[in-house]
Amino acid sequence: MPEGVDFDIMDEDERALAALGYKQELNRSWSGFSNFAISFSIISILAGCFTTFYAGWNGGGPAAIAWGWPIFAALILSIGLCMAELVSAYPTSGGIYWWASKLGGPKAGYYTGWLNLIGLLAIVASVAYGCATFFDLTLSFLLPGSYTAGNLDVIFLYFVVILLLAALINIFSSHLLAVINNVSVWWHVFGAAAIVLILIVLPHHHASFKMVFTSTVNNTGFFNGSTHGWGFLFIILPIGGLLTQYTITGYDASAHLSEETKGAANTAAKGMWRSIFYSAIGGWILLLAFLFAVQNEAGVTKGGGGVAVIFAQALTSRWGGAVLLIATAGQLFCTFACMTSCTRMLYAFSRDGAVPGHRLWSQVNKQKVPFYAVMATAVLGLILTAPALIKVDIGGVAVPVAFNAVVSIGVIGLYWCFAIPIYHRLRHGDKFEVGGWNLGKHYKWLAVVALIDVVLCTVMAFMPNTNLGVPWISGFSMKYVNYTILVVPAVMIALWIYWHASVKKWFKGPIANITEGAAVEG
Repeated sequence: MPEGVDFDIMDEDERALAALGYKQELNRSWSGFSNFAISFSIISILAGCFTTFYAGWNGGGPAAIAWGWPIFAALILSIGLCMAELVSAYPTSGGIYWWASKLGGPKAGYYTGWLNLIGLLAIVASVAYGCATFFDLTLSFLLPGSYTAGNLDVIFLYFVVILLLAALINIFSSHLLAVINNVSVWWHVFGAAAIVLILIVLPHHHASFKMVFTSTVNNTGFFNGSTHGWGFLFIILPIGGLLTQYTITGYDASAHLSEETKGAANTAAKGMWRSIFYSAIGGWILLLAFLFAVQNEAGVTKGGGGVAVIFAQALTSRWGGAVLLIATAGQLFCTFACMTSCTRMLYAFSRDGAVPGHRLWSQVNKQKVPFYAVMATAVLGLILTAPALIKVDIGGVAVPVAFNAVVSIGVIGLYWCFAIPIYHRLRHGDKFEVGGWNLGKHYKWLAVVALIDVVLCTVMAFMPNTNLGVPWISGFSMKYVNYTILVVPAVMIALWIYWHASVKKWFKGPIANITEGAAVEG
Protein backbone atom coordinates (compact mmCIF):
# COMPACT_ATOMS: atom_id res chain seq x y z
CA MET A 1 0.00 0.00 0.00
CA PRO A 2 1.49 3.37 -0.99
CA GLU A 3 2.48 5.84 1.70
CA GLY A 4 -0.32 8.18 2.72
CA VAL A 5 -3.13 6.00 1.31
CA ASP A 6 -5.36 4.49 4.00
CA PHE A 7 -8.33 2.62 2.54
CA ASP A 8 -9.84 2.02 5.98
CA ILE A 9 -10.78 5.69 6.32
CA MET A 10 -11.97 6.15 2.71
CA ASP A 11 -15.64 6.65 1.96
CA GLU A 12 -17.41 5.00 -1.00
CA ASP A 13 -16.56 7.79 -3.44
CA GLU A 14 -12.88 7.75 -2.52
CA ARG A 15 -12.77 3.98 -2.91
CA ALA A 16 -14.39 4.21 -6.35
CA LEU A 17 -11.88 6.86 -7.38
CA ALA A 18 -9.00 4.78 -6.01
CA ALA A 19 -10.22 1.83 -8.08
CA LEU A 20 -9.74 4.05 -11.15
CA GLY A 21 -6.22 4.88 -9.99
CA TYR A 22 -6.58 8.27 -8.32
CA LYS A 23 -6.42 9.60 -4.79
CA GLN A 24 -8.85 12.26 -3.67
CA GLU A 25 -7.18 15.66 -4.21
CA LEU A 26 -10.10 17.95 -5.08
CA ASN A 27 -12.58 18.96 -2.40
CA ARG A 28 -15.64 16.64 -2.60
CA SER A 29 -18.21 19.13 -1.37
CA TRP A 30 -20.78 19.11 -4.19
CA SER A 31 -24.21 17.54 -3.73
CA GLY A 32 -26.06 15.71 -6.49
CA PHE A 33 -28.18 18.81 -6.98
CA SER A 34 -25.05 20.95 -7.35
CA ASN A 35 -23.74 18.55 -9.97
CA PHE A 36 -27.00 18.83 -11.91
CA ALA A 37 -26.93 22.58 -11.35
CA ILE A 38 -23.59 23.17 -13.07
CA SER A 39 -24.64 21.34 -16.24
CA PHE A 40 -28.02 23.06 -16.19
CA SER A 41 -26.25 26.40 -15.73
CA ILE A 42 -23.83 25.76 -18.59
CA ILE A 43 -26.63 24.71 -20.94
CA SER A 44 -28.33 27.92 -19.80
CA ILE A 45 -31.48 28.61 -21.77
CA LEU A 46 -30.97 32.24 -20.74
CA ALA A 47 -27.73 32.19 -22.74
CA GLY A 48 -28.07 30.09 -25.89
CA CYS A 49 -31.77 30.77 -26.53
CA PHE A 50 -31.01 34.50 -26.49
CA THR A 51 -27.55 34.76 -28.05
CA THR A 52 -28.08 32.37 -30.99
CA PHE A 53 -31.78 32.95 -31.62
CA TYR A 54 -30.79 34.91 -34.73
CA ALA A 55 -29.23 31.73 -36.19
CA GLY A 56 -32.56 29.93 -35.95
CA TRP A 57 -34.52 32.87 -37.32
CA ASN A 58 -32.20 33.60 -40.25
CA GLY A 59 -31.70 29.92 -40.99
CA GLY A 60 -35.30 28.77 -41.25
CA GLY A 61 -37.48 31.22 -39.36
CA PRO A 62 -40.22 30.66 -36.77
CA ALA A 63 -41.22 27.20 -38.03
CA ALA A 64 -37.61 25.99 -37.96
CA ILE A 65 -37.28 27.14 -34.35
CA ALA A 66 -40.67 25.84 -33.17
CA TRP A 67 -40.23 22.39 -34.70
CA GLY A 68 -36.44 22.15 -34.83
CA TRP A 69 -35.82 22.72 -31.13
CA PRO A 70 -37.70 19.64 -29.79
CA ILE A 71 -36.40 17.42 -32.61
CA PHE A 72 -32.74 18.33 -32.11
CA ALA A 73 -33.16 18.31 -28.31
CA ALA A 74 -34.33 14.70 -28.49
CA LEU A 75 -31.24 13.80 -30.55
CA ILE A 76 -28.99 15.56 -28.03
CA LEU A 77 -30.68 13.70 -25.17
CA SER A 78 -29.56 10.44 -26.78
CA ILE A 79 -25.96 11.67 -26.50
CA GLY A 80 -26.50 12.69 -22.88
CA LEU A 81 -27.96 9.30 -21.94
CA CYS A 82 -24.99 7.48 -23.49
CA MET A 83 -22.58 9.74 -21.64
CA ALA A 84 -24.50 9.35 -18.37
CA GLU A 85 -23.91 5.60 -18.55
CA LEU A 86 -20.20 6.23 -19.05
CA VAL A 87 -19.84 8.65 -16.14
CA SER A 88 -21.56 6.15 -13.86
CA ALA A 89 -18.92 3.57 -14.77
CA TYR A 90 -15.98 6.03 -14.66
CA PRO A 91 -16.68 9.02 -12.36
CA THR A 92 -13.44 11.00 -12.82
CA SER A 93 -12.61 14.64 -13.59
CA GLY A 94 -11.02 13.49 -16.83
CA GLY A 95 -14.51 12.60 -17.97
CA ILE A 96 -14.80 12.05 -21.70
CA TYR A 97 -11.03 11.85 -22.20
CA TRP A 98 -10.68 9.19 -19.51
CA TRP A 99 -13.53 7.11 -20.99
CA ALA A 100 -12.01 7.25 -24.47
CA SER A 101 -8.61 6.22 -23.14
CA LYS A 102 -10.08 3.33 -21.18
CA LEU A 103 -12.18 2.04 -24.08
CA GLY A 104 -10.12 3.00 -27.14
CA GLY A 105 -6.53 3.34 -25.96
CA PRO A 106 -4.10 6.27 -25.58
CA LYS A 107 -4.55 7.61 -29.14
CA ALA A 108 -8.34 7.84 -28.73
CA GLY A 109 -7.83 9.50 -25.35
CA TYR A 110 -5.33 11.99 -26.75
CA TYR A 111 -7.62 13.25 -29.51
CA THR A 112 -10.69 13.19 -27.26
CA GLY A 113 -8.97 15.19 -24.55
CA TRP A 114 -7.77 17.89 -26.91
CA LEU A 115 -11.13 18.15 -28.66
CA ASN A 116 -12.88 18.40 -25.30
CA LEU A 117 -10.45 21.05 -24.08
CA ILE A 118 -10.72 23.13 -27.26
CA GLY A 119 -14.50 22.84 -27.23
CA LEU A 120 -14.74 23.93 -23.61
CA LEU A 121 -12.39 26.87 -24.18
CA ALA A 122 -14.56 28.02 -27.08
CA ILE A 123 -17.73 27.65 -25.01
CA VAL A 124 -16.23 29.73 -22.18
CA ALA A 125 -15.27 32.44 -24.67
CA SER A 126 -18.58 32.43 -26.54
CA VAL A 127 -20.75 32.54 -23.43
CA ALA A 128 -18.66 35.35 -21.89
CA TYR A 129 -18.80 37.33 -25.13
CA GLY A 130 -22.53 36.72 -25.44
CA CYS A 131 -22.95 37.98 -21.88
CA ALA A 132 -20.98 41.12 -22.75
CA THR A 133 -23.14 41.70 -25.82
CA PHE A 134 -26.36 41.36 -23.86
CA PHE A 135 -25.09 43.61 -21.08
CA ASP A 136 -24.46 46.19 -23.81
CA LEU A 137 -28.01 45.71 -25.15
CA THR A 138 -29.45 45.90 -21.64
CA LEU A 139 -27.88 49.32 -21.06
CA SER A 140 -29.26 50.59 -24.38
CA PHE A 141 -32.80 49.57 -23.31
CA LEU A 142 -32.54 50.90 -19.75
CA LEU A 143 -30.80 54.13 -20.81
CA PRO A 144 -32.61 55.06 -24.05
CA GLY A 145 -31.17 58.11 -25.76
CA SER A 146 -28.07 58.26 -23.59
CA TYR A 147 -26.45 54.91 -24.41
CA THR A 148 -25.96 53.38 -27.85
CA ALA A 149 -25.28 49.66 -28.15
CA GLY A 150 -23.01 48.00 -30.67
CA ASN A 151 -19.56 49.53 -30.09
CA LEU A 152 -17.31 46.49 -30.54
CA ASP A 153 -14.46 47.99 -28.51
CA VAL A 154 -16.77 48.61 -25.55
CA ILE A 155 -18.31 45.13 -25.82
CA PHE A 156 -14.85 43.57 -25.85
CA LEU A 157 -13.95 45.53 -22.71
CA TYR A 158 -17.07 44.14 -21.00
CA PHE A 159 -16.00 40.69 -22.20
CA VAL A 160 -12.57 41.06 -20.58
CA VAL A 161 -14.12 42.17 -17.28
CA ILE A 162 -16.54 39.21 -17.32
CA LEU A 163 -13.71 36.74 -17.97
CA LEU A 164 -11.69 38.27 -15.12
CA LEU A 165 -14.67 38.10 -12.75
CA ALA A 166 -15.29 34.45 -13.69
CA ALA A 167 -11.63 33.65 -13.04
CA LEU A 168 -11.69 35.31 -9.62
CA ILE A 169 -14.88 33.48 -8.61
CA ASN A 170 -13.37 30.16 -9.72
CA ILE A 171 -10.15 30.79 -7.83
CA PHE A 172 -11.84 31.90 -4.62
CA SER A 173 -13.62 28.72 -3.53
CA SER A 174 -15.02 25.45 -4.84
CA HIS A 175 -17.74 25.65 -2.19
CA LEU A 176 -18.73 29.15 -3.31
CA LEU A 177 -19.03 27.88 -6.87
CA ALA A 178 -21.40 25.13 -5.73
CA VAL A 179 -23.56 27.74 -3.97
CA ILE A 180 -23.55 30.00 -7.05
CA ASN A 181 -24.59 27.12 -9.28
CA ASN A 182 -27.44 26.21 -6.92
CA VAL A 183 -28.64 29.81 -7.09
CA SER A 184 -28.18 29.74 -10.86
CA VAL A 185 -30.69 26.88 -11.25
CA TRP A 186 -33.45 28.85 -9.60
CA TRP A 187 -32.46 32.02 -11.44
CA HIS A 188 -32.89 30.15 -14.71
CA VAL A 189 -36.20 28.60 -13.63
CA PHE A 190 -37.85 31.71 -12.18
CA GLY A 191 -36.10 34.10 -14.55
CA ALA A 192 -37.29 32.21 -17.62
CA ALA A 193 -40.79 31.96 -16.10
CA ALA A 194 -40.82 35.73 -15.50
CA ILE A 195 -39.76 36.41 -19.09
CA VAL A 196 -42.46 34.11 -20.46
CA LEU A 197 -45.06 35.83 -18.25
CA ILE A 198 -43.93 39.30 -19.40
CA LEU A 199 -44.15 38.25 -23.05
CA ILE A 200 -47.62 36.80 -22.52
CA VAL A 201 -49.11 39.77 -20.65
CA LEU A 202 -47.52 42.95 -22.02
CA PRO A 203 -47.44 42.83 -25.87
CA HIS A 204 -50.37 44.53 -27.62
CA HIS A 205 -51.06 41.40 -29.64
CA HIS A 206 -49.51 38.02 -30.30
CA ALA A 207 -48.50 36.21 -33.45
CA SER A 208 -50.80 33.52 -34.79
CA PHE A 209 -50.16 29.79 -34.45
CA LYS A 210 -49.87 29.69 -38.23
CA MET A 211 -47.02 32.21 -38.22
CA VAL A 212 -45.16 30.50 -35.38
CA PHE A 213 -45.43 26.95 -36.69
CA THR A 214 -45.47 27.40 -40.48
CA SER A 215 -43.69 30.65 -41.39
CA THR A 216 -40.19 30.21 -42.86
CA VAL A 217 -37.32 32.65 -43.39
CA ASN A 218 -34.07 32.56 -45.34
CA ASN A 219 -32.08 35.60 -44.31
CA THR A 220 -28.65 34.23 -45.26
CA GLY A 221 -28.41 35.55 -48.82
CA PHE A 222 -28.27 32.04 -50.26
CA PHE A 223 -30.69 30.98 -53.04
CA ASN A 224 -32.06 34.54 -53.32
CA GLY A 225 -33.90 34.11 -50.02
CA SER A 226 -35.88 31.08 -51.18
CA THR A 227 -37.56 29.02 -48.45
CA HIS A 228 -38.28 26.01 -50.63
CA GLY A 229 -36.33 23.23 -52.32
CA TRP A 230 -33.29 21.12 -51.53
CA GLY A 231 -31.07 24.12 -50.90
CA PHE A 232 -33.32 25.38 -48.11
CA LEU A 233 -33.57 21.90 -46.62
CA PHE A 234 -29.88 20.95 -46.68
CA ILE A 235 -28.11 24.32 -46.48
CA ILE A 236 -30.35 26.84 -44.70
CA LEU A 237 -31.99 24.67 -42.05
CA PRO A 238 -28.63 23.28 -40.80
CA ILE A 239 -27.54 26.88 -40.16
CA GLY A 240 -30.68 27.38 -38.05
CA GLY A 241 -30.17 24.10 -36.20
CA LEU A 242 -27.08 25.56 -34.57
CA LEU A 243 -29.44 27.34 -32.14
CA THR A 244 -30.29 24.05 -30.42
CA GLN A 245 -26.94 22.34 -30.83
CA TYR A 246 -25.07 25.27 -29.29
CA THR A 247 -27.53 25.94 -26.48
CA ILE A 248 -27.68 22.36 -25.23
CA THR A 249 -23.95 21.80 -24.75
CA GLY A 250 -21.64 21.64 -21.76
CA TYR A 251 -23.54 18.92 -19.91
CA ASP A 252 -20.24 17.03 -19.69
CA ALA A 253 -19.59 19.31 -16.70
CA SER A 254 -21.37 16.70 -14.59
CA ALA A 255 -18.52 14.32 -15.45
CA HIS A 256 -15.73 16.86 -14.93
CA LEU A 257 -17.07 17.69 -11.48
CA SER A 258 -17.64 14.06 -10.51
CA GLU A 259 -14.52 13.97 -8.30
CA GLU A 260 -16.04 16.83 -6.32
CA THR A 261 -19.54 15.30 -6.12
CA LYS A 262 -20.89 13.01 -3.41
CA GLY A 263 -22.28 9.68 -4.65
CA ALA A 264 -20.91 10.52 -8.09
CA ALA A 265 -21.53 7.15 -9.76
CA ASN A 266 -25.28 7.83 -9.60
CA THR A 267 -25.66 11.54 -9.01
CA ALA A 268 -23.33 12.67 -11.82
CA ALA A 269 -25.10 10.37 -14.29
CA LYS A 270 -28.51 11.69 -13.31
CA GLY A 271 -27.25 15.28 -13.27
CA MET A 272 -26.09 14.93 -16.87
CA TRP A 273 -29.25 13.63 -18.56
CA ARG A 274 -31.67 15.57 -16.36
CA SER A 275 -29.93 18.85 -17.17
CA ILE A 276 -30.57 18.18 -20.88
CA PHE A 277 -34.16 17.06 -20.38
CA TYR A 278 -35.29 19.99 -18.25
CA SER A 279 -33.38 22.52 -20.36
CA ALA A 280 -35.07 21.16 -23.48
CA ILE A 281 -38.53 21.70 -22.02
CA GLY A 282 -37.77 25.12 -20.55
CA GLY A 283 -35.96 26.28 -23.68
CA TRP A 284 -38.85 25.33 -25.95
CA ILE A 285 -41.34 27.24 -23.81
CA LEU A 286 -39.04 30.27 -23.79
CA LEU A 287 -38.52 30.21 -27.57
CA LEU A 288 -42.24 29.89 -28.22
CA ALA A 289 -42.78 32.94 -25.99
CA PHE A 290 -40.31 34.87 -28.16
CA LEU A 291 -42.06 33.78 -31.36
CA PHE A 292 -45.58 34.58 -30.18
CA ALA A 293 -44.37 38.04 -29.04
CA VAL A 294 -43.36 39.00 -32.61
CA GLN A 295 -45.33 42.06 -33.72
CA ASN A 296 -43.82 42.44 -37.19
CA GLU A 297 -42.21 39.38 -38.76
CA ALA A 298 -40.62 41.29 -41.63
CA GLY A 299 -39.18 43.80 -39.16
CA VAL A 300 -37.45 41.04 -37.19
CA THR A 301 -35.95 39.65 -40.40
CA LYS A 302 -34.78 43.09 -41.51
CA GLY A 303 -33.25 43.68 -38.06
CA GLY A 304 -31.07 40.57 -38.30
CA GLY A 305 -33.31 38.11 -36.44
CA GLY A 306 -32.12 38.92 -32.92
CA VAL A 307 -34.32 38.73 -29.83
CA ALA A 308 -33.66 42.38 -29.00
CA VAL A 309 -35.64 43.35 -32.12
CA ILE A 310 -38.61 41.34 -30.85
CA PHE A 311 -38.42 42.95 -27.41
CA ALA A 312 -38.20 46.41 -28.95
CA GLN A 313 -41.38 45.65 -30.92
CA ALA A 314 -43.38 44.04 -28.12
CA LEU A 315 -42.28 45.84 -24.94
CA THR A 316 -41.52 49.26 -23.59
CA SER A 317 -37.87 50.14 -23.20
CA ARG A 318 -37.89 49.45 -19.45
CA TRP A 319 -39.64 46.08 -19.73
CA GLY A 320 -37.36 45.10 -22.60
CA GLY A 321 -34.39 46.07 -20.45
CA ALA A 322 -35.73 43.99 -17.56
CA VAL A 323 -35.96 40.91 -19.79
CA LEU A 324 -32.45 41.47 -21.10
CA LEU A 325 -31.13 42.02 -17.57
CA ILE A 326 -32.55 38.66 -16.43
CA ALA A 327 -30.91 36.98 -19.42
CA THR A 328 -27.59 38.74 -18.89
CA ALA A 329 -27.42 37.62 -15.25
CA GLY A 330 -28.16 34.05 -16.37
CA GLN A 331 -25.36 34.28 -18.91
CA LEU A 332 -22.99 35.50 -16.18
CA PHE A 333 -23.86 32.44 -14.07
CA CYS A 334 -23.30 30.33 -17.17
CA THR A 335 -19.84 31.85 -17.71
CA PHE A 336 -18.82 30.97 -14.14
CA ALA A 337 -19.95 27.37 -14.61
CA CYS A 338 -18.33 27.02 -18.05
CA MET A 339 -14.99 28.15 -16.70
CA THR A 340 -15.26 25.68 -13.81
CA SER A 341 -15.86 22.79 -16.20
CA CYS A 342 -13.05 23.84 -18.54
CA THR A 343 -10.50 24.28 -15.76
CA ARG A 344 -11.30 20.85 -14.30
CA MET A 345 -10.79 19.28 -17.71
CA LEU A 346 -7.48 21.11 -18.15
CA TYR A 347 -6.46 20.01 -14.64
CA ALA A 348 -7.31 16.34 -15.29
CA PHE A 349 -5.72 16.25 -18.75
CA SER A 350 -2.58 17.93 -17.39
CA ARG A 351 -2.50 15.53 -14.43
CA ASP A 352 -1.85 12.81 -17.01
CA GLY A 353 0.91 14.83 -18.71
CA ALA A 354 -0.95 15.44 -21.99
CA VAL A 355 -0.69 19.25 -22.09
CA PRO A 356 2.52 21.29 -22.51
CA GLY A 357 3.25 22.87 -19.11
CA HIS A 358 1.18 20.13 -17.45
CA ARG A 359 2.97 20.43 -14.09
CA LEU A 360 1.71 23.99 -13.77
CA TRP A 361 -1.87 23.38 -14.91
CA SER A 362 -2.28 20.36 -12.61
CA GLN A 363 -1.30 22.23 -9.45
CA VAL A 364 -3.99 23.04 -6.88
CA ASN A 365 -3.83 25.85 -4.33
CA LYS A 366 -4.65 25.77 -0.62
CA GLN A 367 -8.35 25.90 -1.43
CA LYS A 368 -7.86 22.79 -3.65
CA VAL A 369 -8.59 24.81 -6.78
CA PRO A 370 -6.42 24.50 -9.95
CA PHE A 371 -5.35 28.17 -9.91
CA TYR A 372 -3.08 28.17 -12.96
CA ALA A 373 -5.59 26.20 -15.02
CA VAL A 374 -8.17 28.91 -14.28
CA MET A 375 -5.81 31.67 -15.40
CA ALA A 376 -4.84 29.78 -18.58
CA THR A 377 -8.52 29.30 -19.46
CA ALA A 378 -9.21 33.01 -19.14
CA VAL A 379 -6.22 34.04 -21.26
CA LEU A 380 -6.89 31.49 -24.02
CA GLY A 381 -10.57 32.50 -24.14
CA LEU A 382 -9.46 36.08 -24.63
CA ILE A 383 -7.16 35.16 -27.52
CA LEU A 384 -9.78 32.96 -29.21
CA THR A 385 -12.34 35.78 -29.24
CA ALA A 386 -9.99 38.60 -30.34
CA PRO A 387 -11.33 38.51 -33.97
CA ALA A 388 -14.64 39.82 -32.57
CA LEU A 389 -13.02 43.27 -32.65
CA ILE A 390 -13.29 43.22 -36.46
CA LYS A 391 -16.41 45.11 -37.51
CA VAL A 392 -18.67 43.17 -39.87
CA ASP A 393 -22.04 44.40 -41.11
CA ILE A 394 -24.39 43.55 -43.94
CA GLY A 395 -26.94 46.11 -45.03
CA GLY A 396 -26.29 48.18 -41.92
CA VAL A 397 -26.94 45.23 -39.57
CA ALA A 398 -24.01 43.98 -37.46
CA VAL A 399 -23.22 40.33 -38.17
CA PRO A 400 -21.40 38.52 -35.33
CA VAL A 401 -19.23 36.41 -37.64
CA ALA A 402 -16.42 35.96 -35.11
CA PHE A 403 -18.92 35.03 -32.40
CA ASN A 404 -20.52 32.52 -34.79
CA ALA A 405 -17.12 30.93 -35.41
CA VAL A 406 -16.29 30.62 -31.72
CA VAL A 407 -19.73 29.04 -31.19
CA SER A 408 -19.12 26.60 -34.05
CA ILE A 409 -15.65 25.67 -32.79
CA GLY A 410 -17.16 24.91 -29.40
CA VAL A 411 -19.85 22.73 -30.95
CA ILE A 412 -17.34 20.84 -33.13
CA GLY A 413 -14.90 20.26 -30.27
CA LEU A 414 -17.50 19.03 -27.81
CA TYR A 415 -19.58 16.86 -30.11
CA TRP A 416 -16.58 15.22 -31.76
CA CYS A 417 -15.10 14.37 -28.37
CA PHE A 418 -18.47 12.99 -27.21
CA ALA A 419 -18.61 10.74 -30.27
CA ILE A 420 -15.30 8.94 -29.63
CA PRO A 421 -16.12 7.23 -26.28
CA ILE A 422 -19.73 6.59 -27.38
CA TYR A 423 -18.42 4.81 -30.48
CA HIS A 424 -15.94 2.73 -28.48
CA ARG A 425 -18.58 1.86 -25.87
CA LEU A 426 -20.78 0.60 -28.74
CA ARG A 427 -17.88 -1.51 -30.02
CA HIS A 428 -17.33 -3.05 -26.58
CA GLY A 429 -20.96 -4.15 -26.47
CA ASP A 430 -21.90 -6.35 -23.56
CA LYS A 431 -18.24 -6.60 -22.49
CA PHE A 432 -18.51 -3.05 -21.14
CA GLU A 433 -18.67 -3.06 -17.32
CA VAL A 434 -21.57 -0.77 -16.50
CA GLY A 435 -21.92 1.32 -13.37
CA GLY A 436 -24.88 1.66 -11.05
CA TRP A 437 -26.77 3.80 -13.61
CA ASN A 438 -26.92 2.22 -17.06
CA LEU A 439 -29.01 1.90 -20.23
CA GLY A 440 -29.29 -1.85 -20.35
CA LYS A 441 -29.74 -3.04 -23.94
CA HIS A 442 -30.94 0.40 -25.05
CA TYR A 443 -27.34 1.57 -25.47
CA LYS A 444 -27.25 -0.11 -28.91
CA TRP A 445 -29.81 2.10 -30.65
CA LEU A 446 -29.18 5.18 -28.51
CA ALA A 447 -25.48 5.17 -29.44
CA VAL A 448 -26.34 5.01 -33.16
CA VAL A 449 -28.77 7.93 -32.85
CA ALA A 450 -26.16 9.88 -30.87
CA LEU A 451 -23.50 9.39 -33.56
CA ILE A 452 -25.93 10.46 -36.29
CA ASP A 453 -26.55 13.71 -34.41
CA VAL A 454 -22.80 14.35 -34.19
CA VAL A 455 -22.64 14.13 -38.00
CA LEU A 456 -25.56 16.56 -38.32
CA CYS A 457 -24.09 19.12 -35.93
CA THR A 458 -20.75 18.92 -37.77
CA VAL A 459 -22.50 20.03 -40.96
CA MET A 460 -24.22 22.84 -39.05
CA ALA A 461 -21.01 24.13 -37.49
CA PHE A 462 -19.10 24.32 -40.78
CA MET A 463 -21.86 26.14 -42.66
CA PRO A 464 -21.20 29.77 -43.67
CA ASN A 465 -23.60 32.15 -41.97
CA THR A 466 -23.92 34.39 -45.00
CA ASN A 467 -23.36 33.95 -48.72
CA LEU A 468 -20.68 36.67 -48.60
CA GLY A 469 -18.48 34.19 -46.75
CA VAL A 470 -18.32 31.92 -49.82
CA PRO A 471 -15.35 32.62 -52.17
CA TRP A 472 -17.25 32.32 -55.47
CA ILE A 473 -19.99 34.76 -54.45
CA SER A 474 -19.78 38.39 -55.58
CA GLY A 475 -18.96 40.60 -52.59
CA PHE A 476 -16.93 37.89 -50.83
CA SER A 477 -14.60 39.04 -48.07
CA MET A 478 -12.56 37.07 -45.53
CA LYS A 479 -14.22 38.98 -42.70
CA TYR A 480 -17.50 37.22 -43.52
CA VAL A 481 -15.98 33.72 -43.47
CA ASN A 482 -17.00 31.28 -40.76
CA TYR A 483 -13.41 30.62 -39.79
CA THR A 484 -14.36 27.31 -38.17
CA ILE A 485 -13.71 25.72 -41.56
CA LEU A 486 -10.12 27.01 -41.35
CA VAL A 487 -9.39 26.61 -37.64
CA VAL A 488 -10.66 23.07 -37.03
CA PRO A 489 -8.72 21.36 -39.87
CA ALA A 490 -5.59 23.32 -38.89
CA VAL A 491 -5.94 22.22 -35.27
CA MET A 492 -6.51 18.59 -36.27
CA ILE A 493 -3.41 18.63 -38.49
CA ALA A 494 -1.38 20.16 -35.65
CA LEU A 495 -2.62 17.48 -33.25
CA TRP A 496 -1.78 14.77 -35.79
CA ILE A 497 1.77 16.12 -36.21
CA TYR A 498 2.22 16.47 -32.43
CA TRP A 499 1.04 12.89 -31.92
CA HIS A 500 3.37 11.34 -34.48
CA ALA A 501 6.35 13.59 -33.75
CA SER A 502 6.30 13.23 -29.99
CA VAL A 503 3.22 12.20 -28.04
CA LYS A 504 2.88 8.57 -29.16
CA LYS A 505 6.40 7.89 -27.86
CA TRP A 506 5.52 8.71 -24.26
CA PHE A 507 1.77 9.21 -23.80
CA LYS A 508 0.12 6.15 -22.27
CA GLY A 509 -3.22 7.68 -21.33
CA PRO A 510 -4.43 8.39 -17.79
CA ILE A 511 -1.67 8.13 -15.20
CA ALA A 512 -2.75 6.61 -11.90
CA ASN A 513 -1.42 8.23 -8.75
CA ILE A 514 -2.37 5.16 -6.69
CA THR A 515 -0.72 1.88 -7.61
CA GLU A 516 -2.95 -0.86 -9.01
CA GLY A 517 -2.29 -3.14 -6.10
CA ALA A 518 -3.29 -0.45 -3.65
CA ALA A 519 -6.55 0.26 -5.41
CA VAL A 520 -8.20 -2.79 -3.90
CA GLU A 521 -9.36 -2.85 -0.35
CA GLY A 522 -7.38 -5.39 1.56
